[in-house]
Amino acid sequence: MSKDKAKNPWEKREANHHTDPVSKAGESLHQGDELMEEALEQEIEDLAGAEKASKNEQVVQQKLAEAQDQLIRAHAEIENVRRRAEHDVARAHKFGVERLVQELVPILDSLEQALQNKSDNNAVIEGVELTYKLFLDVLTKFNVKQLNPLKEKFNPQLHEAISMQEDKAVEPNTVLAVVQKGYTLNERLIRPARVVVSR
Repeated sequence: MSKDKAKNPWEKREANHHTDPVSKAGESLHQGDELMEEALEQEIEDLAGAEKASKNEQVVQQKLAEAQDQLIRAHAEIENVRRRAEHDVARAHKFGVERLVQELVPILDSLEQALQNKSDNNAVIEGVELTYKLFLDVLTKFNVKQLNPLKEKFNPQLHEAISMQEDKAVEPNTVLAVVQKGYTLNERLIRPARVVVSR
């Protein structure tokens, strides 16, 4: 019999029995490492998914904030358009009669000239005076004001100097004579007063 065959079969089992736990432990460790690696990979994937979801949520929040901002701007623009329209309508009402006033003012000039050229006929003078006053009253109802700046300081915004004269009795730039009265409509100049100014 050979030496191998002479060995007891129990010894072979014991030899296998002694090596099995170590190899099994190695295998278990190897399997445990694989499981641990798989678990870590899964956790990394989960974290990446959560991070992606977080980024998506941030993008959604940002887009929502932008949409809300656009909505606020649109509301503000609508409000501005409404205010401008109201302002334009108010101005149209306020200055709608401007052209009419421009056409009527020369009539006042003619009436004034008729009053300056005194006639012997008192009835005619009284009639012209009454017409003139009625006419001024109607214009006053529509916020038309007459500019008669005699002895006032010259104002280039409201007056037009047609000539200048020396006059030591008054300060320079004082209105000495009003050649033609001016008119305003709601504080807007319709026609400047034409005046003679001191030097």
